[in-house]
Amino acid sequence: MEQEEMKAREDAGTRKEGIAQPAEERMEDWFTQEFSDFEEGEVVPGRVVQVRGGEVLVDVGYKSEGTIPLEEFTRSGIMPKVGDEIEVYLEAKEDNDGLIVLSKDRADKIKVWDTVSRAYEKGVPVEGRVVEVVKGGLAVDVGVRAFLPGSQVDLRPVKNLASLLGQTIRAKVIKLNRRRGNVVLSRRAMLEEEREERRRHTLSVLEEGMALTGTVKNITDYGAFIDLGGIDGLLHVTDMSWGRIGHPSEIFQVGDQVEVVVLHFDKETSRVSLGYKQRSSDPWEVVETKYPVGAKVTGRVVSLTNYGAFVELEAGIEGLVHVSEMSWTRRVRHPSKLVNVGDPVDVMVLDVNKATKRISLGMKQVEPDPWGTIDERYKPGMRVQGKVRNLTDFGAFVELEPGVDGLLHISDMSWTRNIGHPSDLLKKGQQIETLILNVDRDAKRISLGVKQIQPDPWEVVAERYPVGSRVTGKVVRLTDFGAFVELEPGVDGLLHISQMSDRPVGRTEDVVNVGDELTLVVIRVDPAERRIGLSLKELAAAVEGGEVKEFRGRQRRRGRGEYDEEEEEEAHGFTAPDCLHRARCERRGDRPLLPHRVGAHLGAGRGWAASRPEGRCRRAAGDHRPGRAYRP
Repeated sequence: MEQEEMKAREDAGTRKEGIAQPAEERMEDWFTQEFSDFEEGEVVPGRVVQVRGGEVLVDVGYKSEGTIPLEEFTRSGIMPKVGDEIEVYLEAKEDNDGLIVLSKDRADKIKVWDTVSRAYEKGVPVEGRVVEVVKGGLAVDVGVRAFLPGSQVDLRPVKNLASLLGQTIRAKVIKLNRRRGNVVLSRRAMLEEEREERRRHTLSVLEEGMALTGTVKNITDYGAFIDLGGIDGLLHVTDMSWGRIGHPSEIFQVGDQVEVVVLHFDKETSRVSLGYKQRSSDPWEVVETKYPVGAKVTGRVVSLTNYGAFVELEAGIEGLVHVSEMSWTRRVRHPSKLVNVGDPVDVMVLDVNKATKRISLGMKQVEPDPWGTIDERYKPGMRVQGKVRNLTDFGAFVELEPGVDGLLHISDMSWTRNIGHPSDLLKKGQQIETLILNVDRDAKRISLGVKQIQPDPWEVVAERYPVGSRVTGKVVRLTDFGAFVELEPGVDGLLHISQMSDRPVGRTEDVVNVGDELTLVVIRVDPAERRIGLSLKELAAAVEGGEVKEFRGRQRRRGRGEYDEEEEEEAHGFTAPDCLHRARCERRGDRPLLPHRVGAHLGAGRGWAASRPEGRCRRAAGDHRPGRAYRP
């Protein structure tokens, strides 16, 4: 050190003394002094002096220029021009040819590593481009190849990492090993810092009632979470619209920018309640003026319930049409029978309650009430034509005009027939003539009758079929307790099982069958109850008494030679002795077979019909005259 100072003083003294040094020595000293600051392996500044062929000539202030391959510039996307100031890496001061050796690539890499190192030390983010999806994350070009783990890509897990390919991102360096060339990034750390900064700012300015813009971050069934800038606020579904909303997704989608109003802010818990509908005035404030009672308006069905339909008159204004207010005439069990969701409907405002935000609407009030003048158009005793609209167990509803139905009860369908169901006589859609029995305007009911059009045949039954008279009829129906016998169309009588024989009868089918024609005795007539009692047993007793008298008369005529047995048998199918035989057989207690009994064979030729093709006495032939077949 001391020697250098002494040499410097000597040089200075020499100059003061005016002793001049040779020019070549001074130039060599200058180059030596200037380039003594350059060290191999450093990045030094340079200037492009020439671009020729595939090389770029760069002057770094040394005694000779250095050359750099042009491709090192093209890889970085920069084409050099003469005069450009650049930084290069000094690999060697001299090569075999005495030229300095420079590199642009190595200079760029060293600069990048210096930049990444400073960013790592200071905790500032770096910028890079996503170039590849690798195992566990992404490869990012920040000048050097860096690794971004999948868990550090965003604040929330990213399902599709490939969606970030080609994007330029900013991230913090969380791990650095320059010797191994290892760089690990975290975009999440940077986003968290940015969010916290925004959060502090938002909390400092947030006030209830203020309007601000946020981003829809998440959507749930009960609302949407809005990112206000570092802090999330809840926009409840009830605060999204003055009208009806089924789900928040009907209005918002994730990522939408929305303007909201702060309804409530709790600084301690940092909870924020937001409103979207509050940006506009409540339509219920002027509902009484806009929708007065009695006004006819058009709306849209938005919902159906068991008790009615909700109709939207405008956004935020809905009214209820109760099922009882849907039709003047139809009994509506469910609103879906008349309307569907989305249908436009004309309604009348029946009542408005601003305090409870309820409007009562009516559909039937839009049309005139057909029952208002019903008693002027339909009077009792009038014959009317109608169409069977519906059948029930108790009767049939007949449409007299659109909106006006009358009930034809099952008891008013026939005077004589016992009708089990209206479908036995009527069919849906059938046109019929009926008689109006009663009109009740207040209850909206009309009673109809069909049988009243014809006279009641039972009014003269007592005169036509007096008790004790003999009648002829046809068995039309069998029951466990007897047989119904049709005496004439519409008039049936009951032959009870106890009136079939003087001996016990187990089953009705043992005595009579459907289709048999019988002569019976009327034993009871009740026009009020529409019942006629018939008896076969009484007829048999009456006939048996007459047989004995008739047999004795024939015996007397035979004694006088006045009785013709062949003529008797030709007329009745049996002879007088047969009559006596039958009577005795009956008194002895023979099994009561119809062709064998008194009355059955006596009735042959006089409207009787045997229930069997032939009958024979079942007693032994030695007891009395063998049985024989008789003409039915």
